[in-house]
Amino acid sequence: MSKAVFWIPVVIWAGVIFLFSTLVVVKSPEFNLEDFLLKKSAHFVEYGILALLLYRALINTTGFSKKKAGIFALLFIVFYGISDEYHQSFTPGREPTVRDILIDSLGGATSLFLIWKYLPKMPERLRRLAKSLQIA
Repeated sequence: MSKAVFWIPVVIWAGVIFLFSTLVVVKSPEFNLEDFLLKKSAHFVEYGILALLLYRALINTTGFSKKKAGIFALLFIVFYGISDEYHQSFTPGREPTVRDILIDSLGGATSLFLIWKYLPKMPERLRRLAKSLQIA
């Protein structure tokens, strides 16, 4: 199997995140909790998925141990989150925030934690699915 099979989803998903960051946002004069929670949840999930895809690519295309792949994936998430916030500083209605970098990083870390800590304890059916997707 070609290594591209593992890396193409990483590149596509990173591109999706980049495209979301180009969307112009009209600032609301008042705080809306539901909107805030939706946007921050999106950050968390987007970067959790990116961490999973990157981890999968690393363990299947490099000689990295699972631990090294996880550390590298998390470092990448942090740096990609920083670059994404910088990119947003050029988009009207958006502003870079450390809070979003932390949420992005937490999303990636949570994804990796769930893979390491809970995937081995999941029912056999889910473990087989993870194995067929080449995550475990």
